Amino acid sequence: MYTIGQVANFLGVSRDTLKFYEEKNLVKPKQDMKNGYRKYSHYDIYDIATVNFYREIDIEIKKIQELRKSKSVEGIKTLLEEKERDVLREIEYQKLLLKKLQLVKEDCKKVPQFLGKYLVKGMKPLVVKGEIEHFTMYDQYDVLKQNTDSLKRAVILTSLRRAIRFDDKGMTEDKFIIVREIEDFDQEIAGEILAYPKCIYTVIENGRWSTGGENIDHHVEASLRKAAAEKGYELLGLVYINILLTTYEEGLERVFLEIYAPIK
Repeated sequence: MYTIGQVANFLGVSRDTLKFYEEKNLVKPKQDMKNGYRKYSHYDIYDIATVNFYREIDIEIKKIQELRKSKSVEGIKTLLEEKERDVLREIEYQKLLLKKLQLVKEDCKKVPQFLGKYLVKGMKPLVVKGEIEHFTMYDQYDVLKQNTDSLKRAVILTSLRRAIRFDDKGMTEDKFIIVREIEDFDQEIAGEILAYPKCIYTVIENGRWSTGGENIDHHVEASLRKAAAEKGYELLGLVYINILLTTYEEGLERVFLEIYAPIK
């Protein structure tokens, strides 16, 4: 018979782990009635090693408890197939998470690279999945939740684009559209597609830290008109704006906006 310390050392697990296995009825060592010390037999050690085996492939304790009661080879195979499906789903999630992290890193690079600068570049094709009047119209968020690009399925604002139409007299339309980037043109795409190969592009800063909460629409419009005129381009009367990145300074938000203004 062996003590809990010896078994922990033999199998490379902690005493707390062995006690946890005991609480879950996965191992049942004998207890010395005189001093209360646990005594482990060869069978107990084998049981613990078996539990460790299934924990090694991340089988849940509850499933191991079921297995201890009775599980045929076919039953174990079914259990492993279920776990395999879970792992494959997790791998796909982690791939999407990695891609999202990389995209946000690229967005971070855009801030110092393009802030306050105006150049000509294309806007990636987008498919319109819906619209809301304004991002503060929270009662309209159901359509946003249905079409979110959030991995956690919670509302975030990166799927929104503020779409502005204007003419020589000023703004004629202002709304928020819900979009997704098109990655595979071979698939059937439902919805209006926005694609502009040439735009005046810039990154600007908004938010209370830099603007004090003042509306900067007029300043942005004037800057776009000036940049287009200097480069010899004619604006189409459209502007698409999305939140590139949000951070905070002294408790106030600093919002960096990415702006595309299509040109002829």
